[in-house]
Formats: sequence, C-alpha cells, structure tokens
Amino acid sequence: MAKFTNVEKIQAVIRYQSGAEGVKSMAKSIGVDHSVLLNWIKQYEYYGEKAFEKCYTSYTLQYKLDLLNYMNEQGTSIRETAAIFNISTHSTLLQWKKQMEAEGIDALVPKKKGRHP
Repeated sequence: MAKFTNVEKIQAVIRYQSGAEGVKSMAKSIGVDHSVLLNWIKQYEYYGEKAFEKCYTSYTLQYKLDLLNYMNEQGTSIRETAAIFNISTHSTLLQWKKQMEAEGIDALVPKKKGRHP
C-alpha cells in the first residue's frame, strides 16, 4: 500500500465531501481500500487537518482500558472509536480488544521496545 501525505489525505476527504463520487469508486481511483478512506473521513470530521499529523506514542494501560470501556458503554464501533480518539488505525483497537479477551488486563501493559542493553 502506498503512503499518503497529510495533504493527499485531506484532498481525498475534501474530494469525497464534494459529493461527486462514492466512497468505493473514489478509494479505488486513489489506490486504497474503501475502509481506509472511511477512516480518513471520520478522523477529519472529528479533528480536521490535525487528524493526520503524525504522533508516535505509547499508550498507557489506563488509556487502553478507557478506550475499550468507552467503546462498550457507548456502543461505538472499533472504527468510530479509533476516529473519535484519533488512533491512526482501527486495527490497534482491535488488537487491544483481542488481547484483553484472550489474556486479560495484563496483556495490555505496555512493553519496552527495542534492544536490550
């Protein structure tokens, strides 16, 4: 899958919002899956242009639990919850949910990355 710049993502969302094309045909024309385009649209609706600014972060256990609880209490979908909390991809939340169901809370504890000293 090709990488898209922030500007390209914003242009795609604005092009969609103009109403000239449907999600699937437009996604095909720019070379992404329609679910990716839908995610961009939702993120843009909630955060505007700031939605596409890169932020590399590790999430705390409490933050992960808060998001999963929000999703359960509010009845939002994984994709919608990711958009609301500006998580770049819904698969992150899906992974957290599966880990929680399979292994419990301890599976969500952030682990150090990289080489051991």
